[in-house]
Amino acid sequence: MYLVLLGPPGAGKGTQAQVVSKELNLVHVSSGDIFRENLKNMTELGKVAQGYMERGELVPDEVTIAMIRDRLSRPDCAQGALLDGFPRTPAQAEELDRMLAELGDRVVLVPYISVPSQILVERLSGRWTCRAQGHIYHQMYNPPKQAGVCDLDGSELYQREDDKPETVKRRIEVYLEQTSPLIEYYRGKGLLVELDGTQPIEDVTETLLVEIRKVM
Repeated sequence: MYLVLLGPPGAGKGTQAQVVSKELNLVHVSSGDIFRENLKNMTELGKVAQGYMERGELVPDEVTIAMIRDRLSRPDCAQGALLDGFPRTPAQAEELDRMLAELGDRVVLVPYISVPSQILVERLSGRWTCRAQGHIYHQMYNPPKQAGVCDLDGSELYQREDDKPETVKRRIEVYLEQTSPLIEYYRGKGLLVELDGTQPIEDVTETLLVEIRKVM
């Protein structure tokens, strides 16, 4: 059983992927983890990817796809996988379809965790980091006792460039621009299921598991 989990930054996709993969005993295949593994271990694909990155170029689809193919061919994926971060485009989705067809398999469901942009900005731009130890706070969900000061070590809290509202807005815009064709691709195949990501985490998990069990 192969699933593709979609959702913008701040939608809680990573959290849901971990919970669902554990609950269903399904391997969580994260494209980010695969890249880091190949770069860390300096595999042949990792060396090729690093060459592009050092030149400031995008890693071509064929390199990314080769990494995914290698990961899905391992024994722990024999019963399927929950794909997170791949595919990102309809072209990659078509390549994934071909890859799985060779294994006699296919994507059976594409859950999309949908959250309005305004809420995503609130979630992501409220994050502050402790300068000494990297402890994470959130001005709405996990505020420090004293504004601007870490509860645990008293050091200054600062906002990383990635967490500033203008950067967050752009990240979300880019994600939606790049992913909307992929969402429509899977909608056209009748595989997309849209979930309300504004619900409490446990409710999103419960809805997600109900939808997955329908196709198991």
